[in-house]
Formats: sequence, structure tokens, C-alpha cells
Amino acid sequence: MRRGRRIAFNSIAAAARSSADAIVTRWLPDGRREGREWVAKNPKRGDSRPGSFKVNLSSGRWGDFATGDKGGDLIALAAFLFDMKQDEAARSVAEMVGVDAYE
Repeated sequence: MRRGRRIAFNSIAAAARSSADAIVTRWLPDGRREGREWVAKNPKRGDSRPGSFKVNLSSGRWGDFATGDKGGDLIALAAFLFDMKQDEAARSVAEMVGVDAYE
């Protein structure tokens, strides 16, 4: 982290929510929209079909109900999918959605 500047997690998560459809289709291209949720295979395990791995497109919350893995926003999803720390994921998502990563 840059000295004296904090990562703007809330602002980044909010910007990511507004681009949730584009983000999940990029990260989880085998999925499909079901109402307000994106339902996909969990790429971190041998998931044979979509169903238990879901991302709420309004809130950014996600979970795999087969494994118990879950998170509260798309930053946490990036960290989970790409084996990143939360701060790395936040900076990556900020760059993807075109916002400043720092407060």
C-alpha cells in the first residue's frame, strides 16, 4: 500500500456492483443469469454443472453452497478466484472498472 493512502474498498466494491454483469461474464463465462443472480460452475473445484456457485448481481455477495466458500463483494470474489490477497484484488478490480484504488 502507498504510504498515507488507504485502499478505497467501499468505493471499489460499489463501482464493481454497477459493472457486475460484465465482470461475472468475464470471470465466470460458463454461467447464466437467473433473476438477480449469476449461476456458474466453481472454477476452483471439479464442478460438473452450474448450480451451487452463485453471485448476487445487485449486492455482489457470492457463495458456493457445496463448499461453504462465500464472500460479501466482487473484490472478495476476485481474491477467491485468482488466489489474491484482498488488497491486491481491490487494486485489480479498481483498475478493471476504472476507479482510483485509493481514498
